Amino acid sequence: MAAKKLPQLREAEGIRYQVVRSRVKNLNLRVRPDGTVAVSIPLRTTWEAADAFVAERADWIRGAQQRQQRRRAWDQRPLPDPQTALAHFIALSDQVYPAFAAVLGGQKPTIKVRDMTSRWGVCAMSKRQITFALQLYNMPEAAQIYVVVHEYCHFLQPNHSPAFWAEVAKLLPDWKARRELLK
Repeated sequence: MAAKKLPQLREAEGIRYQVVRSRVKNLNLRVRPDGTVAVSIPLRTTWEAADAFVAERADWIRGAQQRQQRRRAWDQRPLPDPQTALAHFIALSDQVYPAFAAVLGGQKPTIKVRDMTSRWGVCAMSKRQITFALQLYNMPEAAQIYVVVHEYCHFLQPNHSPAFWAEVAKLLPDWKARRELLK
């Protein structure tokens, strides 16, 4: 059994990164949540090729690091108690609801809040219920409205088809920029 290769620290275009040779077919790049950069390369790829790979993607890497830094800043803010968050999301929902009142037969969906780590919101159409992640409370309000609209649009389209995104765009033409705030 071969010993695991230890990562090597390198730098390209002012970007410090860890590179490790492994049994991969392609060069793979990852910006970790702490902003560090990791690259895995095929066994026969040269260090210089790894440097060139990172250098070609330097602008993207810096952007990803800035997004991670903003995300860490938001994540470090204390979360409210669930009742405060629920009241907040009900108020946001009340702003969006009129656009969906007809399709919902004049009946507002139940709004819930819970601690979720992999989703910002969930729409349970059959229960007429939308659940928001407690962590969404700490995101910019533009991003919060995007999630509320996104979940309401599932009452019109149950999937993420082009028709779904067209519905989102009707209410939020800038939905892509808002979604970026969540990344």
